[in-house]
Order: sequence, then structure tokens, then C-alpha cells
Amino acid sequence: MNQRFYSLDVFRGATVALMILVNNPGSWSHIFPPLDHAAWHGCTPTDLVFPFFLFAVGNAMAFVMPKLEAAGEAAFWKKVITRTALIFLIGLFLNWFPFIRYNDAGNITGKPFENLRIFGVLQRIALSYFFASVIVHYFKVRGSFVASAFILLFYWFLCVAAHPADPFSINGWFGTNIDKAVLGENHMYHGEGIAFDPEGLMNTFAAIVQVVLGYLVGNYIIQKGKTPEMLNGLFVAGCVLIGAGFFWDMIFPINKKIWTSSYTIYTTGLALLILSVFIYLIEFKNKKGVWSRFFDVFGKNALFIFAMSAILPKGLALIRIPGAMGVNGKQNYLTPFGWFYEHACKPIFPSQPNIGSLIYALCFIAMMWFLAWLLDRKKIYIRV
Repeated sequence: MNQRFYSLDVFRGATVALMILVNNPGSWSHIFPPLDHAAWHGCTPTDLVFPFFLFAVGNAMAFVMPKLEAAGEAAFWKKVITRTALIFLIGLFLNWFPFIRYNDAGNITGKPFENLRIFGVLQRIALSYFFASVIVHYFKVRGSFVASAFILLFYWFLCVAAHPADPFSINGWFGTNIDKAVLGENHMYHGEGIAFDPEGLMNTFAAIVQVVLGYLVGNYIIQKGKTPEMLNGLFVAGCVLIGAGFFWDMIFPINKKIWTSSYTIYTTGLALLILSVFIYLIEFKNKKGVWSRFFDVFGKNALFIFAMSAILPKGLALIRIPGAMGVNGKQNYLTPFGWFYEHACKPIFPSQPNIGSLIYALCFIAMMWFLAWLLDRKKIYIRV
């Protein structure tokens, strides 16, 4: 019973839109708390965006996997490996782009590979998709559920066993040493002030499960169809997972940056509740309109729009517009987007810079929506 669920498309598009929104504030120094990540333990609305997207990847797999498996073993592996490699390489490209930069003297130099970050958002999506596809392909529905439980428990065991005294701190978490050994410090993220990668190797374990759970939910929706039983099942499962995530949080804290098992369970539960609302409104009450069409266009070119949201600011950053002089008498420069924020968004509420930063983010998402709308209008869909 393979029915089309428009609500899943809207859910995916809304997730992409929010991912772009929280990644592009006017100033990283002026962000409302809900639009920023938790400092360490905990979960803000922003911390829901990435796991929701992985959950949506799993939903889509449920509709594609039967056709892929029917094509045979060779076709399955060709598709999965090709798609994984392309998404990973696109992520690597975004990390390196635009391949040149201004040095301290104001001269253009190349961005050396020696300092290139290997992992990132798209790289995590690629790896999570690959391993989730393999698990689903070989273990099927029941086996995938068991494998997911094993992975979450095994990851918990690894965290505690590797550093019993302080397993969940940024310095005590075992995965950083493995990332350093495999990747090297120069190829890791340094946004926390030290070499620590929130999209590294070991914290991908529970992210893989996020995709598998998305697949299991998508398969359940397909099997049950548009029935009250299906909707009730999703809502109850969401409540159970949220409760389980809270209980597990007492001994294995909810934490995005090391992507704990409790974080996977908790965010999957929230995704189920929100998806239940979307299904109820769209599939049962037919409450479609401007709001659903707004999000829908993001989902139709999700990867391309996300990539462009990174390429445009990075590429235009090579254009330097003279700004205010620094306190040391040195000339400061603005990018075109930076100029727009400083001269168009920030002055609207000069005493409340958080609002100006949010206005800029909303303008940016509007620009990305217009690009997505143009592609959809011309029936151009760029997929990997």
C-alpha cells in the first residue's frame, strides 16, 4: 500500500529551511538562545534540525529501498556507494571552497589542503546514509530495530568504558583521540577552541541509528497507510521515545556535539510528534496552503539549496567592501552580505542587535526560497 504522503515532503522541506536559517545569522555574536546550539549538554530548537534531517533521509529510504532491492545486489551497491561518495565529496568541496583566501597582509593565497577539515554536515549525512542503507538491506525491518538498539547501547558502553571518570565532557569523550589519530588535528574542527569534531567518526554511531529509525517510521507509514491507527501509532511512539530519552539523559546526557544515544532517541521522538501533526493537518484535514507550499519547494532541491546557502556567502566573501577603521588604524572590510547586515538589517533596531541578526537570517532564507521556487517552477530538480 504505497501511497504518496505530501506531509513527508513538507517535513523535509521545513527541516532544510530551518537548517539554512540557523546557519546564517547576521552575526554569530547576536543570536537569540533558541537559534543557537546548546553549549554542551542539553537541546535547543536549533539542535533538532540536523537529527530531523537525518530522520527525513530515513523516511525517503523507505519509499526508495524496495525498488532498489528489486533491481538486484549489484544495482543496490552501485547506487548506495555512488550516492555516498557524491554527498561526501560535495561536503568536502564546501569545506574547501572557494579555495583561496585573504592572508593577514591582505593578499590572496590558496587554502592549503593541510588545514582542510575532512568532516562536516554533508559528510555525516553521507556516512549515516551508507551504513543505514546496509543495515536495512541486510537486516530488514525487525533486524534493523535490533541492530539500532545494539548500536545505541554499544556506543554508550564505549563512552563509559574508554574514560570512566569523565566520559561525557569535551576532554573526556573518547572519540576525539580516535579522530586525532585517524584524521590529524589539522583536519578537524576547532570551533570549540580545541581540536574536537562534532561530526567526527565515533559520534556518527548514533547518527546512523537516526536514519534507520527514520526508515522504520517511513516503512510503518507505508504499511499502515492513511489510517487513524497509523497516526495514533506515530503519536504514541513519539511520546514513548521522548520519555525514554529523558530517562536515559539522567545517566547518558542528551548532547548533540557527541551525538549521544539519548539525544538520538529524544530527537526522534520529537520528530515523530511534529510529523504526526503534519500528517494530521495535511493528509487527514487537507490543510494545505501557502505554508505547506513554502516548505515544499525546499524539499524538492534540498541538497542543492543547502549547498548554495554555503557557496554564496563564501564566494561573495572574496569581494571586500571598505568598512569602519579599526581601533589600531587598520582598514576593516565587509563582505556584500556583511554590508547588507550592517547597513540594512542592523539599523532597524540598533539597540537590539539580536533582532537585526534575525532579520538578516530571514532575508537570507527568503532569498534561498526564491531560488528554490524558481527551480521548482521550471521543473528543475537536482538530485544525487
